[in-house]
Amino acid sequence: MAGKRMRTENEADENDIPNSVKNMKKKSKKKKKKHTFLKVVLVLLAIIVILIGVLVGYVYSKWARVEHEDIDESQIEVNEGIETTGYRNIVLFGVDSRQNSYEHTLSDSIMIISINQDTHKVKIASVYRDTYVKMGSSYDKLTHAFSKGGPTLSLSTLNTNLDLDLKEYVAVNFNVVVDVVDAVGGVEIEIEPAEIKYINGYIDEVNSVTGHNSKHITKSGTYNLDGVQAVAYSRIRYTSGGDYKRTERQRDVLDAAFQKVKKMNLIELNNLADIVLDEISTNISMTQIIGLLSQVANYDIEDTIGWPETKGYQPDKVWYGAPVNLEKQVQELHKFLFDEEDYQVSTTVKNISDTIIKKTGYK
Repeated sequence: MAGKRMRTENEADENDIPNSVKNMKKKSKKKKKKHTFLKVVLVLLAIIVILIGVLVGYVYSKWARVEHEDIDESQIEVNEGIETTGYRNIVLFGVDSRQNSYEHTLSDSIMIISINQDTHKVKIASVYRDTYVKMGSSYDKLTHAFSKGGPTLSLSTLNTNLDLDLKEYVAVNFNVVVDVVDAVGGVEIEIEPAEIKYINGYIDEVNSVTGHNSKHITKSGTYNLDGVQAVAYSRIRYTSGGDYKRTERQRDVLDAAFQKVKKMNLIELNNLADIVLDEISTNISMTQIIGLLSQVANYDIEDTIGWPETKGYQPDKVWYGAPVNLEKQVQELHKFLFDEEDYQVSTTVKNISDTIIKKTGYK
């Protein structure tokens, strides 16, 4: 028939191929596809494993530089029946060590950082360093707890006097604030006229300790303070308000730096970590730190206070800040940190409060 090509002997019609042969070819193609898919999956898994290994190795290399102290939590005192739920409470100790050592040092700055785990709102209570508290079997300034018994005694003292169940802490030395503020590009702070005569003296002192050469502040106004200037500003305590005003300055610097850290990219955060990790001591685990850092952009500092209201108490010519009175002040603290209205203090706090009233006469 015209237009129809005749098959040669070497050509075969598809219909002439047995079904068994056809099925074998189909199975062969499916096997090849399956094998190819498995190879791709295995390669992807290998890449993922390698990346995870690199990430874990990177994190461990960073974490190895932190001074990590495993505290026996059973040695941290907590008043009977006290348990805080829904909040992550961490104590930040700013110690007067000039080196990377935290032994036998005073805690010049004590901040309770309370994170609402549902809202990510953060509240900070600066506890005045000279607060007269029960420490072990005697009464002393809160600042001495770190020197006498390190973070364990410090956390125990805060817990027994404040009805808290604090277990986690971070301690930073004299230099870390300088480095953090410099790393974030400085912090904007308003300098008041009364602060000028004091800030420059502290600038000279911090310069001599850190080897920096920061300039003096010559007149009042708003400045972008570098690290040395920010630390000097945080240390001023002889203007009106005394230690109350000093802790407010410390919180202002912390808040200003924190707002800048929240806006940093991964490269900038990595550089910041390289700078400050050598100057930190903590009992928080690496896993927990990573969890906190992963949420840092969501945190918002809602409010800060100085605590407690005190009056001067001077036995043997040593000045203490006696809480007026401790029972009332603990109630106010719980209202601020945890929105607990009409909080009823423990028997332990009530007894400590009564003893302080008897010793000082301040009701």
